[in-house]
Amino acid sequence: MNTEDIQIMPEEGNENLYERKTFSIDKNQEPIRIDKWLQMRLENASRNKIQKGIEAGFLTVNGKIVKSNYKIKPGDELVLLSYTNPEYTEVKAEPIPLDIVYEDDTILVVNKPANMVVHPGVGNYTGTLLNGVKYHLLQQNKNVDEDELPRYGLVHRIDKNTTGLLVLAKTADAAAHLAKQFFHHTVQRKYVALVWGNVEENEGTINAHIARHQQYRKMFAAYPDGETGKHAITHYRVLERFNYVTLVECVLETGRTHQIRVHMKHIGHTLFNDYEYGGDKILKGTIYSKYKQFVENCFEVCNRCALHAKTLGFVHPKTGKALLFNSELPTDMQQLIEKWRNYVQHKNITD
Repeated sequence: MNTEDIQIMPEEGNENLYERKTFSIDKNQEPIRIDKWLQMRLENASRNKIQKGIEAGFLTVNGKIVKSNYKIKPGDELVLLSYTNPEYTEVKAEPIPLDIVYEDDTILVVNKPANMVVHPGVGNYTGTLLNGVKYHLLQQNKNVDEDELPRYGLVHRIDKNTTGLLVLAKTADAAAHLAKQFFHHTVQRKYVALVWGNVEENEGTINAHIARHQQYRKMFAAYPDGETGKHAITHYRVLERFNYVTLVECVLETGRTHQIRVHMKHIGHTLFNDYEYGGDKILKGTIYSKYKQFVENCFEVCNRCALHAKTLGFVHPKTGKALLFNSELPTDMQQLIEKWRNYVQHKNITD
């Protein structure tokens, strides 16, 4: 019986939607077609789907792309990027308007609005961004399906209440190319966030592992000792100070679920109106009625976590050209920032 050393990374809690599986082939392995070998080891994977994935470049052997008829041999090192989603559900096409920033025959860049889930899952089977993307793609190619284009080109995600830029692939080749860029952290991502408190340093780096919260399973937590969770790094820079809150730019070096929200809370600066992590309460300032009313008005203006995925940069999968996209802050965050700016300009600031 063969004994392969199988390592799967990264684990749950990643906003990149592909996982890396590595296989070290046992010294007693007899030659066998690689597509057949994988079919015996991957749950719910058809031979056809595996072959299409190999052709698209989702698999490498000893660092090189191979064909489906390649016969594995002892000592081979296989690396496979496969779609991972614990809430995998059918995607129904829906005519949902998309804010398309850029599109060609290979990729699609969209600007996601607030309160929209990226992909279907438990409790959100319709009305997601991916429902709209499927409809959009079907208008261009009526034969597109998940065998041809895994999960309709989705390679990363952002939270429901986060606005901003997402890139999707329109071909399997492009999906493989983009997935590798996200996995190797070569994609440029900048976020703008409004956080509670006056961030003391003008810039800094947060290096703390992230894993599921041990008590509240829908939340994540920072583990700076590095013994729990997955490696996560966020770089931040102060853009503007309002004494009670601070506008910051965050650059992701890794891409864990809730990374910015967890990391900023970890250093004492919870995102404004982030109800899951306690940002929907007054965390800085007085509790007097006028200030309290002002903050509540701010919560109404931006009734979500104040976080926007502003910048997205990557290498085009087909042309090899470096692309960089920027999106304006959404209206609710613009109004929120302006309210705080006016407030601190017309009030005597006291801690």
